[in-house]
Amino acid sequence: MPNLTSCSSGRSGPRAAGHEKSVAQREAEEPAVEFQRLGRTELSRVGEIDRRERINVLYDQHGTQLVARHGNWSASAWDPDGHGEHSVEARVHTLQHYVDNGGVALGALASERLVGIGVVVPHLRPGIAQLAFLHVSARFRATGIGSRLAEQLEQLARTAGDSDMVVSATPSENTVRFYLGRGFQPMADPLAELFELEPEDVHMRKML
Repeated sequence: MPNLTSCSSGRSGPRAAGHEKSVAQREAEEPAVEFQRLGRTELSRVGEIDRRERINVLYDQHGTQLVARHGNWSASAWDPDGHGEHSVEARVHTLQHYVDNGGVALGALASERLVGIGVVVPHLRPGIAQLAFLHVSARFRATGIGSRLAEQLEQLARTAGDSDMVVSATPSENTVRFYLGRGFQPMADPLAELFELEPEDVHMRKML
């Protein structure tokens, strides 16, 4: 396991009021979820995903060591009308880029609404696939959707002949711990092409 240490920085976010519902309660309340491959013209549906998240911990990566910083970096919804980095338009262009370069997009739908989306790019390098994109709507997190999407993306990579998978993970506590729980480990030497694009991400790898 990686070495996880902690330090303080910035201001702490407010504590959640009340008690969270158990996973079992939330799963019982959610509608059935279907998983399907998404075509290029369907990628614009990423705007249906609710990206909002309270983030009070980010990790800095130093080789295989992850150092936690405490503060308030909460994520807002994607901008439906703008053109910036966190706009729906930018997300659609990113997804199209992955698909145009051999990626496969999978969607999770509940009551015909897209509540999760993931993309795998096989053969980023010989034998290495990239888990390039994975988002689940806020109210559907911790219900198993993210794990089921990741599992199917990993199977697609294995079927394509890859033996390893890499991910450039958003350095938030929930995201990093999700990937650690799926067997990913921080890389001492991230792939140069991914590090150049996302130097502040946590770069991780697992054997398939």
